[in-house]
Amino acid sequence: MGIQYDDIGPAKILQIYAPQVPFKAMVVVDNTARGPALGGVRVSPEVDVEEVYRLARTMTFKSAVADLPHGGGKAGIIADPKDPNIERIFRTFARLIGNLSDYIPAPDMGCHEGAMAWIHDEIGRVAGLPEEIGGLPLDKLGATGFGLAECAEIACGHAGIELSGARVAIQGFGSVGRAAARFFAEKGARIVAASDSRGAVQDSQGLPLESLCNAKDREGTVKACREGRDIEGEALFGVDCDILIPAATPDVINEGNAPGIKARLILEGANIPATGEAERMLAGRGVLIVPDFIANAGGLIMAAMEYAGRGETESFAAITEKIRANTARILDKARDEKILPRQAAEGIARERVENAMRYREYSYS
Repeated sequence: MGIQYDDIGPAKILQIYAPQVPFKAMVVVDNTARGPALGGVRVSPEVDVEEVYRLARTMTFKSAVADLPHGGGKAGIIADPKDPNIERIFRTFARLIGNLSDYIPAPDMGCHEGAMAWIHDEIGRVAGLPEEIGGLPLDKLGATGFGLAECAEIACGHAGIELSGARVAIQGFGSVGRAAARFFAEKGARIVAASDSRGAVQDSQGLPLESLCNAKDREGTVKACREGRDIEGEALFGVDCDILIPAATPDVINEGNAPGIKARLILEGANIPATGEAERMLAGRGVLIVPDFIANAGGLIMAAMEYAGRGETESFAAITEKIRANTARILDKARDEKILPRQAAEGIARERVENAMRYREYSYS
């Protein structure tokens, strides 16, 4: 695919190399017309500049649709999150982006609030700090998972699903997937399958949330759950369910596994979890897909609220208001105009960004 430049961006691509540590990293600032770019730092041995570019554009759209005073950006650090040298890596990374004032780092996959504290200690510009130093702990509070459950309240009506009693499969039982499971269970849904990087477990009658969480805490994988039966991680996509939540890495839903997906509703808990062709294939079969920058915006909304000095109660209220309203708006628009929900959402986001670019003297300098 490669990096595709258009009339929105990306504005800046910074490649970082610190041979004395050593590590490589990259930052993509996609667009700052609505405000400084806010986006997470992804830590993975496999992350590359194309992935970061795609994620940065997602953040531009996510901020615009949520009507936040921010643009979109993203960073990637090519490293193992469990590297014993990880604090030094983050502190060096922070110093190397110190002058990149139009990018605000936040937590992402492979990264936690403690890492944000290290960055804050170096440059003082960050969102998603630990609560001990005044932050709103996004993972502990489950902001993204909470937003997914709020999204489901609206989307289920469009998909003809009753949320209470709905069968939910969660691909990626990490911070987002685990929080989503909790909030969906509170709404009466049944978690019938869950997976992580080491495998998956399934029970058509529903897996007890406590057992899943205990297995993850005890053994580091849901495969250790005593209820249900072990299945291969990829087999989760073929589980008979009402709602599928991909909440891990990019492009996990693709042309190869899309034909086997049985869910009627997909809520994208991760960023860019499905290829464009897979989304079109699924839509052609009548599967409703709420795109990532609508469904999983809860974490970004809370991070932006923290950066603006707001508290937990106000942040959760903002997540509820924005995600429910945006889900309804894009699904209504998609239905009325007979277009994909992603097309509807991207149209709204792009219009807001382009309007911001017209109303100010905007440049990439």
